[in-house]
Amino acid sequence: MIKFKKKVQYYFKQIFQLVFILIYGNIKYERNGIISNNIIKKKIENIVSDIKGSKNYFSYKVKNGRVYTDYVEHVAIIDGNTLVNDASYQQVSGELKNAKENIVLNKGTPRVKKKINGRVLSLVQGASGNKNYFHWVFDILPKIKLCSEHYLLKEIDFYYLPNLQNFQKQTLSIFNIGEDKILDSNLYRHIQASELIVVDHPWYQRGFILDQVEFLPSWIIHWLKDVYLKYAKKFDSNEKIYIDRTESKFNHCQIQNDNEIFNFLKEKGFSKYKVGELSFFEQIYLFNNAKIIIGAHGAAFTNLAFCKPDTKIIEIRPLIYKNYQNNNYKRISQINNLNYRLIETKKLDESQKKFGDIYLPIKELEHCLKSFG
Repeated sequence: MIKFKKKVQYYFKQIFQLVFILIYGNIKYERNGIISNNIIKKKIENIVSDIKGSKNYFSYKVKNGRVYTDYVEHVAIIDGNTLVNDASYQQVSGELKNAKENIVLNKGTPRVKKKINGRVLSLVQGASGNKNYFHWVFDILPKIKLCSEHYLLKEIDFYYLPNLQNFQKQTLSIFNIGEDKILDSNLYRHIQASELIVVDHPWYQRGFILDQVEFLPSWIIHWLKDVYLKYAKKFDSNEKIYIDRTESKFNHCQIQNDNEIFNFLKEKGFSKYKVGELSFFEQIYLFNNAKIIIGAHGAAFTNLAFCKPDTKIIEIRPLIYKNYQNNNYKRISQINNLNYRLIETKKLDESQKKFGDIYLPIKELEHCLKSFG
């Protein structure tokens, strides 16, 4: 019965895709890239990455341009029925792929097309840009800065974005981007705008994303601080912070002996914070006001971007992360001149991970604290 259902689902998808190919046509791939008068590709002169080997940034304006997203791994920018290679995005199993592997070349654009009269800035990126706090702050928001180098934000009629969480709405509010200007990519997976604007990714240009994230360009952090620090919302907070990740629905980077760790830190004057329960502007204040921050690897450390120089940081993560070289928070600390330490705990067997994949002996934490002098 299960096999039969799977076969029915498979054939339904095939018919579904075929119908939309008949309506909108096949999407073509041109090896030589942009060949249309409908597209203006323009170099962004005033923003340059300080990472060796990085490419220049470009903006793309496509007359009557189309966007299709599968909401997970692929974003296709389309001129007529031709894929705009450089402006499209395909991150498959964590690796950036060539445009010739974009899903629309095989499956077309199997969603009803929503026509938009006006100038639309596309900020969709697949799953990583949907609800992930780090990728929203370091991938999506900097695209607004890149766009503003060529276009005034008041000249953008609509922003093509995923279904927004509260923290995302808060980050956009300072640009006067309200809900009336948002096109929800969850509702409209396929749109066509009379004028479509796209910009390059601010740092991800090749390879596996977890390998490349340590090459964040410094301009992103300088821009984030310049734009957002003035909006920090003051509240009664401690300067010694322990990040509580128990709110996370994921088991990874959970500390099994969290209570033991906090009781030890509490005696040293620390307070515990569930960062995700704070507003975006409160998070900025919390981290900017801190003198020392300790916690397990997680999205809350994105806010290291707002810390003052010499803030002490202890990031805790399981040793398995060495396989992925996920050094994004170390890189942020370098740019911001923070006093960063990393504790990598011993790898646990699967049978030991029921309550998390981190067990941190108090002596290790105590030794790390003493290393600050």
